Amino acid sequence: MVVSVEYRIDRRSGVPAFQQIVQQTKQALRLGVLVPGDRLPTAKEVAATSTVNPNTTLKAYRELEREGLVEPRPGQGTFVRRTLGRPETGTDSALYAELVAWMSRAAGDGLEQEDVAALVASAMEKQYAAGNVAATRSTTTGSTGATTTRSTGE
Repeated sequence: MVVSVEYRIDRRSGVPAFQQIVQQTKQALRLGVLVPGDRLPTAKEVAATSTVNPNTTLKAYRELEREGLVEPRPGQGTFVRRTLGRPETGTDSALYAELVAWMSRAAGDGLEQEDVAALVASAMEKQYAAGNVAATRSTTTGSTGATTTRSTGE
């Protein structure tokens, strides 16, 4: 299956571009947007869409390879080796649907994106810092930061 991932690099974030690529790829793996066997875009393709140096993408891919998430195949590209996702965290899960509904309600109530991010960050910090993870097994996910298109054609 062919997957086209377009990374969004925020130069004002203070986070190095290669690390943003790593983070966005991991989020796509957690959400099930990328699955084992999918090919990541080439360094040249990422450079064209994200205006980053190809070496930046290669550095990110090497980091993902060190973590066992992707594998390079000479002459073919870099492929997803394993996922980070669990069924309850995918974009087709009930939790995701509830989160989207909550986000819609928050936007309808006039909250800006930064307001929502602050609320989610605060709730996550409260939940996970208190050691409540094992008791409730609640999970909150955010946007991947990347645009992904999946097709069955070559």
